[in-house]
Amino acid sequence: MLRRTFLSLTAVAMLSTPALADNHMGKDIVDTAVEAGSFTTLVAAVQAAGLVDTLKGEGPFTVFAPTDDAFAALPEGTVETLLMPENKDKLTAILTYHVVPGKVMSGDLSDGMTATTVEGSDVTIGTEGGVTVQGASVTAADIETSNGVIHVIDQVILPESAM
Repeated sequence: MLRRTFLSLTAVAMLSTPALADNHMGKDIVDTAVEAGSFTTLVAAVQAAGLVDTLKGEGPFTVFAPTDDAFAALPEGTVETLLMPENKDKLTAILTYHVVPGKVMSGDLSDGMTATTVEGSDVTIGTEGGVTVQGASVTAADIETSNGVIHVIDQVILPESAM
């Protein structure tokens, strides 16, 4: 369960890319990611895992969204392998590890707190020297959508079940 402590992360929220700077309250998480243009790999993975309808659903959801650059930093061939139909379960585990049920805004975060992901494992939040989730830096925060919120991260985080 989340321990809610107010912590201003306005500086992090201001780092959002121009495509994400606008209010996306009329668009869901998937449409917002598609519109941004920097999440094509994430969107392709969500489609391959069959999670589009879920992430377009009522929610609310909090998504820690890795950019295309974050996916590109994985070892060569990793993304292609994960997108193969026979690896759908592993891909689903990785993607759902990036999603927390509920709408968790930056003001709800505190150093060392944990949150249980849809995958079932916990992620740890850090706030010392910038906001992190499982060691990945949050580069843009509080991108509100009609069914939750997106926090952009610079790395793909992996649950133990996917290693």
